[in-house]
Amino acid sequence: MQDKFNELRTKHPVFTYDKYEIIDQGDKLAITYHFKIDGLAAFTPKWEFRKKHTQINYEKEETVNQLAFQLGMVELISYWKCACPPLVRIKAGQLEEAQIAWWKQQYHLGLGEFFYTNGIETNAREFMEIEIIAPEDKKDYFKSEKIKNGCMIPIGGGKDSVVTLELLSNRKESNLCFMINKKLTSIQCATTAGYEEENILIVNRSLDMNLLALNKQGYLNGHTPFSAIVAFSSVLAAYLHDKEYVVLSNEASANESTVEGTEVNHQYSKSYKFELDFIHYEKKYVNSGVHYFSLLRPFSEYQIAKFFAMQEKYHFIFHSCNVGSKNDRWCGACSKCLFVYIILSPFIPLDRLAQIFGNDMLNQEELVPIFDQLIGAAPEKPFECVGTCDEVNTAICTVIHRNSAEGKKLPKLYEYYKGKEQYKTYIQTENSYLSYYNEENSVPEELVGRLKSLMLDERI
Repeated sequence: MQDKFNELRTKHPVFTYDKYEIIDQGDKLAITYHFKIDGLAAFTPKWEFRKKHTQINYEKEETVNQLAFQLGMVELISYWKCACPPLVRIKAGQLEEAQIAWWKQQYHLGLGEFFYTNGIETNAREFMEIEIIAPEDKKDYFKSEKIKNGCMIPIGGGKDSVVTLELLSNRKESNLCFMINKKLTSIQCATTAGYEEENILIVNRSLDMNLLALNKQGYLNGHTPFSAIVAFSSVLAAYLHDKEYVVLSNEASANESTVEGTEVNHQYSKSYKFELDFIHYEKKYVNSGVHYFSLLRPFSEYQIAKFFAMQEKYHFIFHSCNVGSKNDRWCGACSKCLFVYIILSPFIPLDRLAQIFGNDMLNQEELVPIFDQLIGAAPEKPFECVGTCDEVNTAICTVIHRNSAEGKKLPKLYEYYKGKEQYKTYIQTENSYLSYYNEENSVPEELVGRLKSLMLDERI
């Protein structure tokens, strides 16, 4: 793909972020972005947010305009990547030199998987230049001052956001659930947690069809940092609804690179590096008064799985398989399904797991290549949101210890595991996750006490 990358950049040297348009519709706020790649296509993706304060016209509100502009900065990367123009011109708003450097870093790290899987060799200095050609902003903006309270909780429909819902169940009256586009699994998780329809905020995001057409024609495609889109859009939604916090469900495991010895990380925009970078950037350049953080950052996937296993009402509702997402099901054959199955296996009986996933995955020998990636017996992990190799090995050895003590037969993949080098190491290693707590987090002090009492309770 390197030749194609170079060819496209030569043929289409400029990407332009022309403008964004905010249209206040009383109960809703519509935002349209205008991007173009010279000589190729124009793009007009759209967003729609439900409002709380129908009497406020946000078209000229300062913070909303800043957040809308910044959301466009992260939205544009989905369109830029189809031809990767070397020059990005920003007409829609002003950026300082430090902001330009910040965005270049986010793009480069967030596109690490895109470059790697497409075989593109580039670096942070050469892949893009950002040029600001926006006129001096002389609009007469006002700034609304509002008292903020409660949490905006992004819900993806997987076990992690379910755990966050349960950990914040004592604050339910002041919380809202946040979703980008309607997804049945996410809605079912929210309603099972006790949230009514009016407390579920569904933000509509529509892609421009020109992008999909170009992808079909063979223009470049691949992974972009979706969680960065969640960050900016959820803070905007929280600001519109007077919420003090945006509460993510990203665990400590998201910090591990996907490809050993590199910065390539499928979960980069879920990492603590991104979280801190975003907090500092938003505070300095937007200052909405909304604090963005991950409630689960102190914990491992192993602990989260243990807590989730106790929440039986969600067992046949939750889904986080990308392959089966359109049909709200587990495909039972991908790396995400196998990881979730393994990490839950110490805490949910294996026959019940087979019912949940519709497939006895641990007896599927054709999954050995994926299994090897998850345990660290391959040079790279799957390009999916999965836990660390250490957590996977710990979960497997927990089951092996238990089944051995109870005289139970192991499933085929775990029997296969006993012939791997990882087994020799981990079967004798003490489980470090039983009392694990990662101090590198941004959880507000008022929530730390409940977090520790629930997640570190020895009975869990």
